[in-house]
Amino acid sequence: MLRLNAGLNRRELLQVGSLSALGVNLIDTMRQPTEAAKPRREVNCILLWLLGGPSHIDMYDMKPNAPAEIRGELTPITTRVPGMELCELMPNLANCADKFSLIRSMHSYSPTHGQGDFHLMSGSRLTPAINPPGFGAMLTWQQERRARQTPPFVQVGKLDSPRYGAPGFGGYLGRTYDPFLVTPDPNSSSFQVNEFSPPEAVSVDRLSDRQSLLSALDQFQSNKEQQLQFARTHEQFRERALSMITSERAKNAFDISQETDQMRDKYGRNRVGQGLLLSRRLIEAGVRFVTVKGYVRYGWDHHPEVFPRLRTEVPPYDQGYAALLNDLDERGMLDNTVVITAGEFGRTPRLNNDPRAPGRDHWNRCFSLTLGGGGIKRGLVLGSSDKHAADITDRPVSVPDFAATVYHALGMDPKAQLRTLDDRPMLALPEGEVIPELI
Repeated sequence: MLRLNAGLNRRELLQVGSLSALGVNLIDTMRQPTEAAKPRREVNCILLWLLGGPSHIDMYDMKPNAPAEIRGELTPITTRVPGMELCELMPNLANCADKFSLIRSMHSYSPTHGQGDFHLMSGSRLTPAINPPGFGAMLTWQQERRARQTPPFVQVGKLDSPRYGAPGFGGYLGRTYDPFLVTPDPNSSSFQVNEFSPPEAVSVDRLSDRQSLLSALDQFQSNKEQQLQFARTHEQFRERALSMITSERAKNAFDISQETDQMRDKYGRNRVGQGLLLSRRLIEAGVRFVTVKGYVRYGWDHHPEVFPRLRTEVPPYDQGYAALLNDLDERGMLDNTVVITAGEFGRTPRLNNDPRAPGRDHWNRCFSLTLGGGGIKRGLVLGSSDKHAADITDRPVSVPDFAATVYHALGMDPKAQLRTLDDRPMLALPEGEVIPELI
C-alpha cells in the first residue's frame, strides 16, 4: 500500500523565486500511485456546487397541488422530457432537459453545512479522524494524465465552511492534491490568473533559463526534504512542472477574454455563467476536474426570503448551466464530460415564519440533484417523493451510491487501497453501489 506524505500550502511555495504557488505543487500532482486503477477512457468532470442547499421543492420537485405553505409561490413548467417538470424560472434548462438526468430521491446522513458538503463532494463522511478527499483530488491521485501543461484539478471560487474547512480538497491525500484555486471573479473586467504569466520579480531571461529554474526547484526541495522526498531524484517531475509554469496552453485556458462577446453573453455576465464558461475552456485545455462556485449573491441557504432569493439565484443558474450543456454538446465534449449540479441537501417542505419573509430550512431526508454526460444517461428522472417532497417514495439514492456512479463514469477504482497520513488503511470509496439506471 502507498503511504502518502503531507504536501505544502501554496503560499509557502511562493518562496521559489516568485514562481507562484503552482510550481512545485504541480510536481507532486505528477506522481501517480502504483496501485491506481487504469481508466477505461479519459472522462472529465465539471461540478457546479450550489453552496448552502438549493430548494428541491421550488426547483426540481415541485408540488403544485400541495397547500400554499408547502408549494410556495413558484409554478412548474413542462420540459422536453416527459414527466420532468422544472421551476418556471428555468426555461433554458426545460429546453435542454434531454442533456441531463434528474435524481429526485437523494438522501444524506447530515442536515449540517460542512458535513453535507464533504459528504456530497467525496462520497464519504467527514469525521474527526478522516477528512475525505474530493472527487477531483481522487481523480488526480488515481489516473495518469495525458495533458501535462495544465493543472489537473481547478476550483473557481472559494468554498469554505467556518466550522469544517474546505470541502472537496485533498483531504487525507495531502495538500498537494488540493485544487488550483482561482479566487478572482471571472466576470470581473480585471479578471486575470497571474500564475501562468512571468512575475515581475523574475526576468524573461530567467524564465527561459531552464537550468536556473530547475536549480531553484531543487534548492527549495532540499529545504523541505520531508515534504518532497519523493522528488529527490526525479528529473521528469521537475521537467513536467517547468513545462506547466511556462505553458502558453495553460495561460490561454485561463484567459476568458479570448471568448467572443456573443459566447460570454450566452453564458450570462455573472460569476456563475462566466465560471462555467471558464470551466469549459479549462476542460478543453486538459484540466480533468473543475469545481465552480454556484451562486451570484446569496448562496442557496435560504432560511429567510426564499422566493426573492430564488428569483435572484435561479435565472443565472438556468442560463449558465443550459449554455454549458449546449456548448459541450455542440463541441462534441458532452460524451466525455460529466456535468453535475448539486448542493449539500434540500430545504424543508413547509415554509418557516422568518420575520424577514418566509424561507425554508435544512432538509436531508429527500432532495434532488442533476448529472449527465460522460457516459451517464441523460433525459432520465430517477426516484420520487411524497406529496409534500418530504420523504422518498420510490428508488432512494444514497450519497455513496451517487459517488460510486461518479467514480464509474470517471473510470476511477473505488477499491483502490491507500494509507492516510497517520497510517490508517483506507479504500478510495468505502461504501456505495453504481446506480444501474444511469449507466
